[in-house]
Amino acid sequence: MAILGIDEVGRGSWAGPLVVGACILPQPHPDWVNDLTDSKQLTPERRVELSKLILDCAAVATGWVSANELDRVGLATALKLATRRAVKNLRKSYPTARFSEIIIDGTSNFLSGTRLTSRVTVLKKADLLIKEVSAASIVAKVARDNYMINLEDKFPGYGFKKHKGYGTAAHRAALSKFGPCPEHRYSVRPLHNASLTTAKGKRAETIVAYHLMRRGHQVVARNHRTSRYEIDLVTVKDDTIYFTEVKYRQSSDRGAPVEAITAEKLSRMRFAAQSFMAYALVMSTHNHLADLNPRLAVATVSGPRFHVDDWFVLQD
Repeated sequence: MAILGIDEVGRGSWAGPLVVGACILPQPHPDWVNDLTDSKQLTPERRVELSKLILDCAAVATGWVSANELDRVGLATALKLATRRAVKNLRKSYPTARFSEIIIDGTSNFLSGTRLTSRVTVLKKADLLIKEVSAASIVAKVARDNYMINLEDKFPGYGFKKHKGYGTAAHRAALSKFGPCPEHRYSVRPLHNASLTTAKGKRAETIVAYHLMRRGHQVVARNHRTSRYEIDLVTVKDDTIYFTEVKYRQSSDRGAPVEAITAEKLSRMRFAAQSFMAYALVMSTHNHLADLNPRLAVATVSGPRFHVDDWFVLQD
């Protein structure tokens, strides 16, 4: 009987999902199985090549826990959930696959309390020593890397394509500049560190930017500051350019957001929009914006998870 190998990727990441791979290799082993090892010891190109071979020949599946879910349940529970989802997905996709032993990389039995627990062996460095675990590690790593690479366009500026959500100097700098995005894990220690956690207003601006991008807006400027005016967010959709004031509130029941836009504030918003349009007119990289219809807008964000409550255009 075969071995079911299990390994996770993304445990220590600051952003993105936790992914667990589960794999049963074909018997007898093909020649390329000799090349399987800890995914971190392989080049990205070789990981992709081996992942394709594994997916073509083996019984393999992955289990995922999103950053948001991980924040809610904690890392320990997330590891159990992702492992059980991987095994469930494998058994559903390959109902005839059989195994006599389950080997999990590490020191924790994430199947404890299930009917499979008696078959489990936990082993440090199993991803280096056991080919089935190596295969699970490779498939999970490639799947998660692809997910993070696809975030590059969705959340530009963070460098997810390079660091895959892990704690590099570039990632730290992006967090300091933009604040966390919806794919960040708010529960991890570095995002609680005062040196990384930006003002709540800046984080709210980031959340609203991606909220509007999902609705077809192109972001032109974020947190635009000069000595004479400031604009939280400038976006374009169709023939209109929107100047959005972002308001963050601890609770969503603290009165109508438009109440925060006093006559004085509205006057400053108009001045900022007019100044930006004049600036766009003379800037070669922005002069195409001068022909668009300018509108003022307000976005409200509330709560510890920075939920976008509303975005609306102010009437002239």
